[in-house]
Formats: sequence, structure tokens, C-alpha cells
Amino acid sequence: MPRRSLARLYKDEFSNYSLAKFQQDLLAGLTVAAVALPLALAFGVASGATAAAGLVTAILAGIIMGALGGAPYQISGPTGAMSAVLIVLVSRYGLEGIWIAGLLSGLILLVIGLMRLGRFIAFIPAPVISGFTSGIALIIFIGQIDNFLGVKTPGTETAAQKFIGYFNSPLSFDWQTIVLGLIVIGTMLFWPAKWSARFPASLLGIILATLLNYALNWSAPMIGVIPRTLFLADHLSLAHIPFSNLSDFITPTLTITALGAVESLLCGAVGSNMTGVRLQANQELIAQGVGNMVIPFFGGVPATAAIARSSVGIKSGGQTRMVSIIHAVGILLSMFLLTPFMERIPLAALAGVLMVTAVRMNEWDAIKFMFGNRFKTDMIAFTITMLATIVLDLTQAILLGTFLAGAVFLNKIASIDINVQEVDIERLKQKGIETEGKCKHVRVAFLTGPLFFAATGQFNEAFSNLGDTHALILSMRGVSLIDTAGLESIHRLYERLQKQGGTLMFAGVHDNARNMMERGGLVDLIGEENFFWSSDQAIVEAERRGCQFCSSSLTLG
Repeated sequence: MPRRSLARLYKDEFSNYSLAKFQQDLLAGLTVAAVALPLALAFGVASGATAAAGLVTAILAGIIMGALGGAPYQISGPTGAMSAVLIVLVSRYGLEGIWIAGLLSGLILLVIGLMRLGRFIAFIPAPVISGFTSGIALIIFIGQIDNFLGVKTPGTETAAQKFIGYFNSPLSFDWQTIVLGLIVIGTMLFWPAKWSARFPASLLGIILATLLNYALNWSAPMIGVIPRTLFLADHLSLAHIPFSNLSDFITPTLTITALGAVESLLCGAVGSNMTGVRLQANQELIAQGVGNMVIPFFGGVPATAAIARSSVGIKSGGQTRMVSIIHAVGILLSMFLLTPFMERIPLAALAGVLMVTAVRMNEWDAIKFMFGNRFKTDMIAFTITMLATIVLDLTQAILLGTFLAGAVFLNKIASIDINVQEVDIERLKQKGIETEGKCKHVRVAFLTGPLFFAATGQFNEAFSNLGDTHALILSMRGVSLIDTAGLESIHRLYERLQKQGGTLMFAGVHDNARNMMERGGLVDLIGEENFFWSSDQAIVEAERRGCQFCSSSLTLG
């Protein structure tokens, strides 16, 4: 099935492919390569690996994930979010541990895609994703303070501990690295956007900082040697995989898997909004899985689809997945042709790139919407997830934020509105419905919301005092969900009415609710004759059958 899906995607993309479209893809691919090159170098270093590892990751991800991806606009590589995760995991497990975790996460992503379970990734609430993204942005920013200031502070388990450490002991700043970092930051902030489309501000900033460092013979730390090969000396090998201890890598594997899936599908959602082309989520997860299973054996780090690169490709007029492949080839050529220059890039310059990237990666529109409109639930979920991301393990942060948002959401939807009304004879007459109007013991209850286990308490309380009701009509057009607990509550209500000689009737039952009631045997028990299209029809039928009680009115508790 996935192969047919991929074949369909290729057919849609390349059925009318022409030289003109290839030229558009070529230009877009080279533009993306110019943007991706400094990011690959920066994210390779920021992940705890090397600049070369970042280049290898960008090249292989661009080719493998681009060729197998679920949409023509997806461009993958090392990302800020993934580097923030990896820098923490590298300190605990080392590079070999991350390669193993990357391999296992790739396998899980592949299985999720093959089993067509991609839609479940979308169940993570938006405030949790925004909070996680902001937390990762803080991790990236804090992680680059050392290179920006030209200092070396002890490694810590979390970004929060790292940040607090700067205030616990005096530091001797290097003004040269600060100047180099500020040159890049200033270039990225003030270089006009229309010019950046032709020449990326991040690349220009790095060039300026590198030339200044070289011309003035400053001693700022640099990237260092970059091997001119795709097959790095440090890489994963089958012989070093500890098959007997794979359980030790469950936590980093789940972290990389969750982040890879979420970020790739979010990138697809952004690309879909920009192009109108729908992302095939399961095929995208297959691509991410295969890519992340291959990359560790070349010495690269786990990759995901990148919003920045994908959006640049779209805005540059890219037509097909050839953009991703061309961008990878462009970086590959740079790796062989520009290595002498790239080896002299100051780490402070890369720090400037990452700091600006960290600030920009926040979902500012979503944050402004949440806090500007004071959506308290979303604000709490966002804040807790963000703080948990920099204080706790990243997997725990995702689980905590999702649990919190899920609990609040469950509390919201658990409320069912039940409005019990007397029969309005005048309203019925205005609608042309004639009734005798002599029965005062017909009541209509309008239900809105799901009738499931969390709402049955309200349901039972609403009908705790039935009095001398002759016919109770449940108008259920607003009830699209019933579970077994809801069926039991309706069953008990029916039995209570039966004991006092009353009748339970239904109006406007939703198809989903009707199917559940049929499966639970309630339709057969209550009788098909007690189900109506509208409450008006049910009222007329209740009066036609005649009232057994004509005394006092009912007051429902």
C-alpha cells in the first residue's frame, strides 16, 4: 500500500514534468542549499556531534527522505529542535548511544508509517507542541551562550541548570567571540528580507565573521577539520550494537521518535497550507524512518523535515521533490569544494545563527493568540510544557504536557447540558401542529454533549425526581457520542419510568448514538415506535396515546 501511494505521488508530480519545471527546481534547490549549509554546520555542532556530521545528515536526509517523502515540498535535515534533544542525550549516552537510538527510532517511525497510524500523532494538543517548541528554543539559545561568550562551563543534565550556572561563578568573557557573534546576529536581523531571498542573511553573516576573524588573526575557536567524505570515521556499525542492552535506549528512542514524527508532520501542515498539496502522513513517516535508519551508519545524527528549508523551497518556486535532492547535491559539492573556508568558520558565528534561529522558531502568532485572548487552559499547558522541557527530560515534558491538556480537555467535554421543558402548546400551534393540550405530564429534555462515563452523573441527577411523568422525551440531536456507561444510565431511566407506568421516547437521535443503542439492545427493548425524527412528532404521539395522569404538574430536580 505505501509503495502504491508513493507511485501515485510520483505520477502526480512528474506526469507533466518539463525542462522549465526542472529549471525552477534547480534554482529552488540551490537557494535551499545556501540556506541549509550554515544551518547544517550549526546544528551538527549544536547536537554534540561535529559540523561534518551535520553536513552528512543534510545530504543523506535530503536524498533519502526527499525521494521517499509524503509531499513534493518536504525537505529534511538536522534541525534546531532535534539538536536540542541530542545535546542532552549525548551527554548521557554518547554519540554511539544516539546513533543506536536514532536507528531504533527510525525503525519505529517506519512501522508507524507502514501500519498507517500517522494520524494519531496529530492528537498531541497544539499548546503542548507550542510549549515544547519554545522550550527547545530556550535549550538551543542557552546551549550557545558558551560559544558566544567564548567561555567553557561544566556540562549539566538540563538547560535550566546550565543557565543558573552562569550566575554561580564569575566568568571571563572573550570580547572577540562576542563581536563575531554580534556580526552574525546583526546581519540576520537587519539584512532586508527581499535581499535574503537571493543571498541568505545567515550565510552572509558567517562569511563576514569568518573573514574578519581571519583578517585580524583573532584566536576565536573555529569548526576545525571537516573530512571530505560521506562516510565519517566515527559512525555506527552493526558489530557495536549492544543487542542485549537495547532496553537501555528506550527513553532516547522514544524522545527522538516523538520529535521526528511531530516536527515532520508539522512541517507538512505548513507546506500544505502554502501549496494546497496535502501531505501523505504515513508515507512521510516511512521516509523519516528509512532515512534515520540509514544515517547513523554514515556518522550522521537523527533528522526531521525542516520548516525553514521547506518554506524556502516553496517560496523559491520549487515544483517537485527534486528540490530536496538538488539541495543535497549542492551541500555535497560544498563539502568538497568549500571545506578550507568552512573549517575556518568561528564557533561564535554559528552561535549567532543558532541564537537568532532559536528566537524565530517560537510560534509567536500562536503564543500571542493564547495569551492575548487569555485562554487559561492553553496558557497553563503551554507554560508547564515549556518549563518542563528545560527542567526535566524531554520525553517527560511531552508526556506531562499532553496529560495536562488531555485532562483539562476531558473535563471540558465531560459536561452535558440537559434542559428539561414543559410542552409549549402555543409554539406548536404557531408551527401548525394541533394538539389537544390536555396532558400536563409530557416533558421534553434537550440534551447537548457526549453521554459517556464522565457525564452520567449529571444525567442521573437531572432525572432523579421524575414525579408523575407520563411521557419523557429525550431530544438527542446534540448527542453524537454514547458509551456503555451512557447506555446503562438510559436503561435505568427507562426501567424507572416503566415502574410508574410512564413512557420513554426519543427524538432526533444522531446516527452514531442510534448505532450504539442498537448494539446495546436499547432500541429493541424500548421499541422502534418510541423513536421519532423530531420532538414535535413525539409530543403529538404522546398525547395521542392518552394521559394516565391529569393532576399536578411535574417538577424535575
